[in-house]
Amino acid sequence: MGINFNSFFREELSVQDIQVAMEQGEITSKELTMYYLHRIAKYDQDGRKINSMLEINPEAIFIAEALDEERVTRGARGPLHGIPVVLKDNIETKDFMHTSAGTIALENYLAEQDAFLVKKLREAGAVILGKTNMTELANAMSSTMWAGYSSRGGQTLNPYGDPNLFVGGSSSGSAVAVASNFSVLSIGTETDASILSPAIHNSVVGIKPTVGLISRRGIIPFTYSQDTAGPFARTVTDAAILLGVLTGVDQVDVATHKSERRIYQDYTNFLDATGLNGARIGVYNNALKEYYESAEYDETLFNNAIQVLREQGAVIIEDIDIPSFHRDWKWDVGRYELKHSLSNFLINLPSHMPVHSISELIQFNERSKEKCLKYGQDKLEMREGLSNTLRNPEYLHAKLEDLYFAQDQGIDFTLKKYELDAIIFPSYIGSTVSAKAGYPSIAVPAGYMKNGRPFGITFAGTAFSEDVLIKLAFAFEQATKFRKAPKV
Repeated sequence: MGINFNSFFREELSVQDIQVAMEQGEITSKELTMYYLHRIAKYDQDGRKINSMLEINPEAIFIAEALDEERVTRGARGPLHGIPVVLKDNIETKDFMHTSAGTIALENYLAEQDAFLVKKLREAGAVILGKTNMTELANAMSSTMWAGYSSRGGQTLNPYGDPNLFVGGSSSGSAVAVASNFSVLSIGTETDASILSPAIHNSVVGIKPTVGLISRRGIIPFTYSQDTAGPFARTVTDAAILLGVLTGVDQVDVATHKSERRIYQDYTNFLDATGLNGARIGVYNNALKEYYESAEYDETLFNNAIQVLREQGAVIIEDIDIPSFHRDWKWDVGRYELKHSLSNFLINLPSHMPVHSISELIQFNERSKEKCLKYGQDKLEMREGLSNTLRNPEYLHAKLEDLYFAQDQGIDFTLKKYELDAIIFPSYIGSTVSAKAGYPSIAVPAGYMKNGRPFGITFAGTAFSEDVLIKLAFAFEQATKFRKAPKV
């Protein structure tokens, strides 16, 4: 291909690098957008066929040109002005792109309005570059479906070498797109580990915020209780910049109303390279064997990370106990809430759409088995038979127990008992207790295994402790600078 790009363009560009270059007239948002489209064309669908992108915004270059003109005439809106961002395919956009959650049944669905977080991105001057592939229906389809696979988009691959490397939970395309340098930033969503897992496995930073920090409006739902969107970036700084743009009280999403006094519009104020000095951090390393196996645990790399924390002045409390960690968690909240929330979403689809209920979705998939059912749909079929009132005793008990055991007898109990600022987990083994509590976590790169597979750690805390977690993660990142770009 004969396009010669500005010598400024290289793989690991940060938001600040880009903003300085645009302010100095060295590059434009249009050129930057074209650069990422070139990389997507060359590596995502051609070359190794990484397959992280599901759809490209046909207006991306026009949007970038408009923002370039605005920069000249009125100045930049803020740190995201002219910066390309990609979105997981369950986040609605009012433009020419579809929102399908990876399903063929919804491949022609055009949303009537932007998700609340998309509106915030547009107001901040971001260029919505495209939609990313994801595990179909956020892993609500099949118990045998590979992470990162959707009927509409195929299989997303991990860019770090071996194509059989695990790519991580349902926001896999969003993590891979940033890891592979197809965009500056991306947005994923998490119910349990869907941001943390792909961040760890693809050596990027992922923030799973407190439920209610970011509006859930305009996101194809999985649960009411645990769903949240969150940022992916190559650095903690860029993730913090993006998080500040996404936060805000949404009058239509009641989960955000409690956050009014706890929201920061600018999380970069907490980027302190000495942030670990004096911080009390509890090490949780007492999970069952299967947790470590599924999360690709590396004891040496985890111990190295703990040593870094010590060297940076953190007070490390070893072998902490989380009383509820090993309890036999019930999964009825996810089962029942998906039936209820997805049914409500489908019934409100425009009349010309081919499905308006879970039953119709199952039937649609059956009629196109070869395209739609590579892995079957046993999870969907199981939910079809559930009641749709959310008054079932097993659901109500599970919801109450999740909150009590994850908050009062889980994260909060442990933080108080050991007087901790945060808990550190190897990989993402703490995702479930944090998810059920609705509490935040941040995943950061922590090295690479002998076979080249990325490894990471997760800092977790109580509700609305994103500021603390960002400070700790940033200090760790600055002390280690572990992240390396994949050889795509």
